Amino acid sequence: MRAFKTVYMRGGTSKGCMFKRDDLPTDKKEWDEIFLKVMGNPDPKQIDGMGGTVSSNNKIVVVWESDLPEVDIEYLVGQVIVGEDRIDYKANCGNMTAAVGPFAVEEKMVTVSQPVTTVRLLNQNTGKHINIEVPIDPETNTFADKGDCRIAGIDGTAAEVLVNFVNPTGAKTGKLFPTGERKESFVLPDGRVIDISVLDVGGPLVIVHAGDVGSSGTEMPEVLSGNAELSDLVEYIRGSVSIMLGFAKDLEDAVVNSPGVPKIALVSNPQTYVDIAKQPVTESEMDICARVYSIFKCHKAIPVTAACGISVAALFEATIVQAITGKVEATNGVRIGHPSGVMKIFPKVDLEKNDVQEVGVQRTARRIMDGRVYIPD
Repeated sequence: MRAFKTVYMRGGTSKGCMFKRDDLPTDKKEWDEIFLKVMGNPDPKQIDGMGGTVSSNNKIVVVWESDLPEVDIEYLVGQVIVGEDRIDYKANCGNMTAAVGPFAVEEKMVTVSQPVTTVRLLNQNTGKHINIEVPIDPETNTFADKGDCRIAGIDGTAAEVLVNFVNPTGAKTGKLFPTGERKESFVLPDGRVIDISVLDVGGPLVIVHAGDVGSSGTEMPEVLSGNAELSDLVEYIRGSVSIMLGFAKDLEDAVVNSPGVPKIALVSNPQTYVDIAKQPVTESEMDICARVYSIFKCHKAIPVTAACGISVAALFEATIVQAITGKVEATNGVRIGHPSGVMKIFPKVDLEKNDVQEVGVQRTARRIMDGRVYIPD
């Protein structure tokens, strides 16, 4: 068998394998076969690998020290498609981004300063810069993983890792509103016309009112993913927008070659529901309720890049989101209810220029395992 050094980490509500680029073959054409075997693909059960059978637990992150000015670390995220022989590199993962900073500190890839080390990242999926604030233990001079920060979807508490997306406007399209409109009409297969909003904040996102596609907006992921009719309709909308944005030539191509770009969110008014851990979430805790699809299934929490897009949309008039939230004070953050609880996002925008200066997200991360992962030769 072949062996590769890896660190298995949780970042936010995702987890996956972290690799240093120098520990991988210099020929990148070899990477996909390695990563697929690492996760146990194409078996959807992934019994023979590290994969967790859902998209959020199938992340690959390749990290290396940067020679670029004002950049400490560059990284590339691979989304392994469960049950298939392919990996999507088109989008960044905001949750796993939270793990890159602590990883770089623990692996001594950056100079550490106390009490907080800011690791300046460049994401190679999007070409965007992210600054990660990593707390440092004064005794060990490395990542202080213990703390009192609690994020929805993760049991217990840990150290707060602040993820600041710098100038995330148009990560893949070059525009905040890539279609040129904050809200526009979309024709469904049955001829009905609904409104959608399309934004690109760290990654393209389609936003649809849940009620327009027959969803209450409070269903749990297994219910939404198990509803074949709804899932097909959601994918039709997502695939159609993928064609509009130039990521796919037709609906089949959107499924095969652009499964993660764009993502799609079903949003609704603040509502009370019981989350995935059987805990109550009340409408007073949120500004908007959301369910996000990632790689054809409803996410068990919410992808960070999708949360960034929803929070920014709340600040701009005429979007579907602001029609629900009303005017939101950005300094207080935008609270998004999702299947695992509530996430608060802090966007800074220039309303006149249609520009997002920064989006801050509170996350936690930790090392789960390190060593060598073995794959069949």
